[in-house]
Amino acid sequence: MAIFINKDSKVIVQGITGSEGAKHTARMLAAGTNIVGGVNARKAGTTVTHGDKEIKVYGTVKEAMAETGADVSIAFVPPQFTKDAAVEAIDAEIGLLVVITEGVPVQDSAEFFALSQQNVKEDGTPKTRIIGPNCPGIITPGESLVGITPANITGKGGVGLVSKSGTLTYQMMYELRDLGFSTAIGIGGDPVIGTTHIDALAAFEADPETKAIVMIGEIGGDAEERAAEFIKNNVTKPVVGYVAGFTAPEGKTMGHAGAIVSGSAGTAQAKKEALEAAGVKVGKTPSETAKLLREIYQA
Repeated sequence: MAIFINKDSKVIVQGITGSEGAKHTARMLAAGTNIVGGVNARKAGTTVTHGDKEIKVYGTVKEAMAETGADVSIAFVPPQFTKDAAVEAIDAEIGLLVVITEGVPVQDSAEFFALSQQNVKEDGTPKTRIIGPNCPGIITPGESLVGITPANITGKGGVGLVSKSGTLTYQMMYELRDLGFSTAIGIGGDPVIGTTHIDALAAFEADPETKAIVMIGEIGGDAEERAAEFIKNNVTKPVVGYVAGFTAPEGKTMGHAGAIVSGSAGTAQAKKEALEAAGVKVGKTPSETAKLLREIYQA
């Protein structure tokens, strides 16, 4: 089992003919991802070749979905065009949209996220789930990679991982490579993101194959505190956490646009205390966090 993607996911690549799109399409194919098409309005009707696989390029997401049955899209487009690409995917009602792009204006992210929240199913959930922007995407090892995470770090297993940071996602996967992962998802660290810690925690809680969860946060905002409250009330599986930024000087922006410390709210210590109050063991380093997870998992 996995969350959000699996071996049956049919993926299209918005921006497949660009340098980043081409490079990561090859890597996703090598990881086993079922890429069924690409999108570039200026090159509609052409094809791109990767190894022995020929991939058709469509003019719109809607056309690609109609012909291929795609249910996932990944956008490799420059920041100034990201909103248009996201709106196109949401209007087409694709099930999952992964936005890798860094530097997307917050106003643009807010607009396409708001659009996704208006276009909902009967149960009230969005027809299009967004992951990102400014994220490494999502990987279900051995089945599907929709993003830029190196696919050879780890294999399948029972650990679920949700992280704000791309590089810390990779490090944690490496630290726990002996246990393996059900799914690892990088949600991004921007102020406005589509999928939150809470969304991923709820999905991992519902996934029978996920036995334990690692949650990586960072200074700034209150996402981790809200996740702690959710864990306390809704998650029965063991969760360990890591919060990046214990050594950050107070009042400074460190790295991601969302990592801003203001007073005690948003500090690594405040987040650590909130998580521990919810029963989450929190490591001071990624390696210590991995050790805590391993001890719980093996017990």
